[in-house]
Amino acid sequence: MGKKQQLAGDPTADPKKRRRVGFSKIDAGVEAKDCIKIYLVSSGEEVGASDSICIEPIDLNGFFDEDGKIYGYQGLKITIWVSSLSFCSYADITFQSTSDGGKGITDLKSALQKIFAETLVENKDDFLKSFSAESHYISSIVSTGEILQLKASNGHTSDSDNNMEVTSDVEVFRMSISNAATGHLYSRLIPLVLLLVDGSNPIDVTDPGWELYVLTHKKVDPQVGFQHRLLGFTAVYRFYHYAESSRLRLSQILVLPPYQCKGHGARLVEVINNVAISEDVYDLTVEEPLDRFQHVRTCVDIRRLLAFEPIQNAVNSVVSQLKQENLSKKTHSPRFMPPLIVIDDVRKHLKINKKQFLQCWEILIYLGLDPVGEHMENYTRIISNRIKGETLGKDSETAGKRVVDVPRDYNPEMSFVMFRSQDGEASTVQMDENQTNQAEQLQQLVDERVKEIKLVAAKVSS
Repeated sequence: MGKKQQLAGDPTADPKKRRRVGFSKIDAGVEAKDCIKIYLVSSGEEVGASDSICIEPIDLNGFFDEDGKIYGYQGLKITIWVSSLSFCSYADITFQSTSDGGKGITDLKSALQKIFAETLVENKDDFLKSFSAESHYISSIVSTGEILQLKASNGHTSDSDNNMEVTSDVEVFRMSISNAATGHLYSRLIPLVLLLVDGSNPIDVTDPGWELYVLTHKKVDPQVGFQHRLLGFTAVYRFYHYAESSRLRLSQILVLPPYQCKGHGARLVEVINNVAISEDVYDLTVEEPLDRFQHVRTCVDIRRLLAFEPIQNAVNSVVSQLKQENLSKKTHSPRFMPPLIVIDDVRKHLKINKKQFLQCWEILIYLGLDPVGEHMENYTRIISNRIKGETLGKDSETAGKRVVDVPRDYNPEMSFVMFRSQDGEASTVQMDENQTNQAEQLQQLVDERVKEIKLVAAKVSS
């Protein structure tokens, strides 16, 4: 049998001459947080300086597409400067080359405008000129507002780390968001709110119910005279409460990074408390407080409550009971809730809402037990009972319930009857694997809460 002849022009005839198919490398992209640096600067000299204050955004990736990545750039570096005088910003973008690696090329300008909007200045020279041209920007804005007196317990306020005496060069101004100048200021602050406040959304500057409380530091500049520097602000909403009353809700609060941990957050809280009391609103609430702010807020409220005489008897009564009894021997431990009249007195006089007061109540008991050592088991039990009740419902505790087996042919696993005993005897409910996991999760919540309580107690006792 003859062999089939290979054609002379067949490129596969010689293995060395076979065609090779190449595949271009798919662009993996770069995460926004890995190529963007943001600096807060107060002068032109600080732009590009190595010691400029770098701020750490909550989540830069969230502003870039679905996966938080930037595509199409090699050697990309984005440096953004934000002026702490005018809150204008400028972005310096450098890269080695661009190419479409299958994911397109990210439009950096539109992406950055999602964050910085009209505050983004295109020309660097214009940005540098803004430090002199708008050096009095904050002063001109707050001049339209109402200056509020800083009042603090014992002449001091405190933040999470430092105590700070109230000084005359730190001022708080209240301004209605319906004022055009106030709305303009807030629009310039939105980028920092988005970058630094987790889960935040801009407020509606067309809603007259919003008020802005701006904390400033007044200093003398040899070249420009008096100048107000913005340290932080809070946005508060005033809404109607039946009948002929109103409620205040603190919805956003931000202290700029260079001024954090210096008592300024607590100052803003104290000012809002004073406004709520002086205007006799129904109460003051906070919209979804972050853990760090909740700590500051609670420290402020605990100091106020310790000086509030009408609740002392109720606290002492619970403390005395916890010192005398052993709750571990009880089949059903009481929750040791404050009397309704005490809850109402606190709301009426201090404007602390019920939810916040109940959080503070547990800390007041802890402080009353000092030294808490031998009473810690009792104390932890009332924390555990409260968390179980809130997490699993009012009937979460199995104490006082019994399970009796009832033989049945239909389904042996379902052959039981549960009833509540009259004498509160212990339960014989068997816990399955899911219940075990549930118990571990509840214990973790209890441990976290006790840790929070100890941190606040240590702070207010120092």
